[in-house]
Amino acid sequence: MLSRARALQYEESPTINNQIARKQNRRSILHFAALCWCFALEGWNDGSVGPLLPVIQAYYSVGFSVVSLLFVSNCCGFLIGAGANVWLNERLGFGKVMILGSLFLLATFVIQSPAPPFPALIISFLFAGFGMSLQGAQANGFVGSLKKNKSSKLMMLHASYGLGAFCSPLVATQFSQARHWSYHYIISAGIAVSNVIILCAVFRFKRQEDLLLEIGQEPSEEAVLNTTSTSANLYQQILNIRAVYLLAVFALIYVGVEVTIGGWIVTFIIRERDGGPAAGYISSGFFGGLTLGRLALMYINKKIGEHRVVFIYVLLSIGLEVTVWFVPSIIENAVAVSFVGVLLGPLWPILVGHGARVIPAYLFTACMGLITGIGMAGSAALPFITGVLASKYGIKSLQPFLVAMMCTMVGLWALVPKARRSIA
Repeated sequence: MLSRARALQYEESPTINNQIARKQNRRSILHFAALCWCFALEGWNDGSVGPLLPVIQAYYSVGFSVVSLLFVSNCCGFLIGAGANVWLNERLGFGKVMILGSLFLLATFVIQSPAPPFPALIISFLFAGFGMSLQGAQANGFVGSLKKNKSSKLMMLHASYGLGAFCSPLVATQFSQARHWSYHYIISAGIAVSNVIILCAVFRFKRQEDLLLEIGQEPSEEAVLNTTSTSANLYQQILNIRAVYLLAVFALIYVGVEVTIGGWIVTFIIRERDGGPAAGYISSGFFGGLTLGRLALMYINKKIGEHRVVFIYVLLSIGLEVTVWFVPSIIENAVAVSFVGVLLGPLWPILVGHGARVIPAYLFTACMGLITGIGMAGSAALPFITGVLASKYGIKSLQPFLVAMMCTMVGLWALVPKARRSIA
């Protein structure tokens, strides 16, 4: 009888294991889908800036320098989020920090919806930067910590951002021609509410290590050995890694270039190429290219090598940006900008994946928080610098500035180590 019962147990165990595996797979898909929706909302937020920026200038009667204060406020929010992320992650954990970030984004759109006084609009951009900094850091750290299909999932995660940024200008351009232009943010607030609900339902305020266990991923040996690290000790270890500095500065310039193109290209086309209000669709073309590049170029990235392919993509982008600079054609400029989006699209997921290879696993989420926060600050800093330059030299200064920043990216990436080095 005993041997029969044992035989039945062995017969049933594969079935039980299969059920557990299917449950873990479903949970993993839910986790990833929730993070993709979160990134789509961030892309929606960034994509709406370009078409609405000329309207904001006209509505509040402000010039390039003053309207660029929105980007300064956004930058401050990102930097505060980058600095606070490590401490918040240690105290609250992944699930709670994600939800905190989503609440700040919701507050952003609630403030923006009634077209508030300009100082309140500035504060809303601060909230947006802080919320997006927390969400971006946590989501990149979570997906970058996965052991299965990490590179593909990073590409798809950031393609979700591009998809949101592609759809947003299509809607924002319509509102930019309407009397109540700020009602665009009511739609944004609705999406933000769904984001809060989804994050609460899927992650249930849990820590990252608990969520990874739910999908069958055990913590790494490094993580187990370093569970007693304090936040002060974590900061010290992070700041001892040279790659973190290089990746952070590269991220700052890359994200800054990306958002500067999406945010200011509409103004450039209207002012320098005599484009009409429909120029807002060019911003959609850029972000559509961004999405396509993150999905379509995955095979090329693996074939050539992710570290090497970055040089190719950036150099080709420089060549296309030069044509936008010197060729006075709306059609050519629109096509070139879309292809720049295709080429720049894969760079951020590649950066995150490369960071997972050169940064110790137990520090990766915390490091990505800092890198992402500083990188996202570029989405505010570089557009602000563009505004300052435009107020002095005109919006024609956009293209030489972008070319200079892309050249800097090439030099920085050459300094990024190809493999992990020991912490000093």
